[in-house]
Amino acid sequence: MYYSGCMGTLNVRTDEAMETALEKLTEGTGRTRSDAVRYALLRAYKELLLEQAAADADRLAADADDQAEMLAIQRFMGVA
Repeated sequence: MYYSGCMGTLNVRTDEAMETALEKLTEGTGRTRSDAVRYALLRAYKELLLEQAAADADRLAADADDQAEMLAIQRFMGVA
């Protein structure tokens, strides 16, 4: 993989389960251990963002004022 820009360094202590996961994420994939850690970290971050977006959507769906505002915008745009 190619990464542009400056990259920091992170030291991680691993236990047996982490070593097994790293092995499974690297064997036969062409990924380095560092690639696997970056991949897993970005996947975890993406999952967090999706959870936050779902929570925001639930909160907004239950907000009567927000629903009224969205309907007003849709009517203004001619789509409601």
